[in-house]
Amino acid sequence: MKDIKNYIGFTTDLKQRLVEYNQGLNLSTKRYTPRVIIDYEACLNENDARRREKYLKTTQGGRLLKIRLKEYRYS
Repeated sequence: MKDIKNYIGFTTDLKQRLVEYNQGLNLSTKRYTPRVIIDYEACLNENDARRREKYLKTTQGGRLLKIRLKEYRYS
């Protein structure tokens, strides 16, 4: 079984970002392809999106994500 790696990041075009990752053009993420989207959040503006991204990368935000992803994996 391949290691599961979660990606947290900001983009204005989610579909294009997924295509870029799955083409393996970025050496730092190439080994984690193919990627699939299992969850995403949309924000009204870039400021809110960047603030949410920053929170999700904290320990507390990581715990929240683990709970959400655990529900996904076992449903």
